[in-house]
Amino acid sequence: MKAVKITGMNGDGNGKGKSVVVTEQERPTIRQPNEVLAKVLCVGLDGTDRELINGPYGTPPAGETELIFGHEALGVVVETGSEVGLKKGDLVSIVVRRACHEPACVNCRNGRSDYCQSGAYTERGIKGAHGYLTEYIVDEERFFIKIPTECRDYGMLAEPQSIVEKVWDEVQHIQQRLIWQPKEALVLGSGPLGLLAALTSRCLDLNVHVWSMSAPDSPEAQLIERIGGVYHQAGKGDGSQTLSDYVKQLGLTVDLIWECTGYSPLVFEAIDVLGPNGVLAMLGLSAGGRKTELATDHLNMEMVLENKCVVGSVNAARKHFETGIYRLQQMNEKFPGIFSQLLTKRLAIEDVPTFRFEEAGIKAVVDLVPPSMWEREANNHQAVEYSFSV
Repeated sequence: MKAVKITGMNGDGNGKGKSVVVTEQERPTIRQPNEVLAKVLCVGLDGTDRELINGPYGTPPAGETELIFGHEALGVVVETGSEVGLKKGDLVSIVVRRACHEPACVNCRNGRSDYCQSGAYTERGIKGAHGYLTEYIVDEERFFIKIPTECRDYGMLAEPQSIVEKVWDEVQHIQQRLIWQPKEALVLGSGPLGLLAALTSRCLDLNVHVWSMSAPDSPEAQLIERIGGVYHQAGKGDGSQTLSDYVKQLGLTVDLIWECTGYSPLVFEAIDVLGPNGVLAMLGLSAGGRKTELATDHLNMEMVLENKCVVGSVNAARKHFETGIYRLQQMNEKFPGIFSQLLTKRLAIEDVPTFRFEEAGIKAVVDLVPPSMWEREANNHQAVEYSFSV
């Protein structure tokens, strides 16, 4: 079977001379009664994959220098072990993170590896384990999430949407500290994660404002305007050169900020513009060594006197996948055809080695099976319905 690997990685993931190649691999087989063999239909690519390819990020399995990447998968069950409830033809998504083996890590021991304390977790396609950009995968049934047939065209978004759902779950728990009636959400960044955060906010009946570098006539801006949001290009010469200027210009109290850029200086500006009792949810990652001068006393006063909260979030639990699937259905119902605007670039597996992320538009998807054949491959035996689990 075919797979896509990053070669030239050392044991720390910092190998120089990385390259992306399509290789032939032995097809995996079921070895345990609780395992599932799935055929991968497609894999979404994101900023993590870009960092794996171009930056000092990622770790291959122990003793190896190559990593099969890809972690946003949509697949179909083709074979199951004797103790598995999934059926052949079921559409599935797959959880990315696996628990560490440290006895003292109570979160991993209780099914919440997204809160791993030891840092010794593995993530398929990212850290210590091969990923899903391959024609077939085998894993334990507990890591598969059944996808409703009607989500077939956008089921690969279950993983990134689970990230958004997890941080919203955290925000809801945090805001039990008071009576909170949020109205205004500000999204920083208009990449796929930022756009999903904006769509989620609209599904929550929040007014949405997006601050991003993309041009006002970009596909990202058009998507935001279509869902009833307000888009603003960062640094545009209209008197709102900074985020602070823009929020002052809006004249609104910002209740929730989704930070999805990974540009670290913006985090501290976001703390400043956040309204009283508000939450700044950080989803972006900054891997560099950037330094900046800060008005630390002012930020401290803002945080304390206005009860502001900052929460960072990474990865997600199974319940967030399930809630994410429900939310994606809600988005599709509220804004029909919206995912055709979001999924802007389709690739065959052979195209991946020469693909440049600048060509993606908004989001690129690698089709291991042509979409025209997905309906024939997938045949869910029983309807799947998810509701909010958070």
